[in-house]
Amino acid sequence: MSSVDNGISGAEPPQCAAPDAHPRKPRLALPPLSCDCHAHICGPQERYPYWSGRVYTPPDCLLPAYRHMLDTLGAQRAVLVQPSVYGCDNTALLDALDAAGPSFRGVAVVDESVDAAQLERMHAAGVRGLRCNIVDIATDKGKLPLAMLQRLARKIAPFGWHIELLMHADEFPDMDRAFADLPVEVVLGHLGYLRTEKGVEDPGFQALLRLMRAGRAWVKLTGPYRISSQALPYPDTVPFARELLRAAPERLVWGSDWPHVMMKGSMPNDGDLCDVLSDWIPDTALRKQVLVDNPAVLYGF
Repeated sequence: MSSVDNGISGAEPPQCAAPDAHPRKPRLALPPLSCDCHAHICGPQERYPYWSGRVYTPPDCLLPAYRHMLDTLGAQRAVLVQPSVYGCDNTALLDALDAAGPSFRGVAVVDESVDAAQLERMHAAGVRGLRCNIVDIATDKGKLPLAMLQRLARKIAPFGWHIELLMHADEFPDMDRAFADLPVEVVLGHLGYLRTEKGVEDPGFQALLRLMRAGRAWVKLTGPYRISSQALPYPDTVPFARELLRAAPERLVWGSDWPHVMMKGSMPNDGDLCDVLSDWIPDTALRKQVLVDNPAVLYGF
């Protein structure tokens, strides 16, 4: 699901840095069946060519390297999300899901022409949601295509899927009203994806909390470096994580955001990123809920 025309071309997109190839074992011990709910497989580029409308070019970040990272962290389940570099071509995602097996799920990107037979095939492959990106795109940035979302939501509702939105919560202070009658639940990444300077009282963040409390939205605890003004362990993100946890602990999942595309600062080690969970969720039982129980509900493990 993309709000960009697949024919877009222009200046060569910037190259992304590669993730740290030597993940460290985190100090935090993850509970059995922990799930990384947000990662991307990119490449090999010569086999899966990137879309001309992309806004970045990643290095090859392949399934064996990702599985090594998961094994080092101690996570046994994962959710692969279609990266924007592939537009609506889910071939690389579906091939990765096939290779990874039943401990993986997927979130795809489609256009409005998708039919029930295609959705059934994707469901059988492990897909459990559709993604709509209104941030990392070349045109229509920041515009929420509500009519399109409604039409796609009606198509996927019989499968029990959700719609994942890459959007800045602070730009949509009325999102609780906008999504109130959507026939599927929504998922937002990066703790709502608003800069920490906005503060937890930001109207958009408060609307997101209302959506969560109403049982209409989930949030991914991912990418603290995308919203923080500080270095590891990104202490300015803690109030946001705690507010999300206070609002609806049953509506939170965690993700590594591997391979950390479009990283602006120094590349963090995935072991260090995992340890940020200790600050976000100090309680062991609540961490198990976020890492194990909630993903099982959202992704059907």
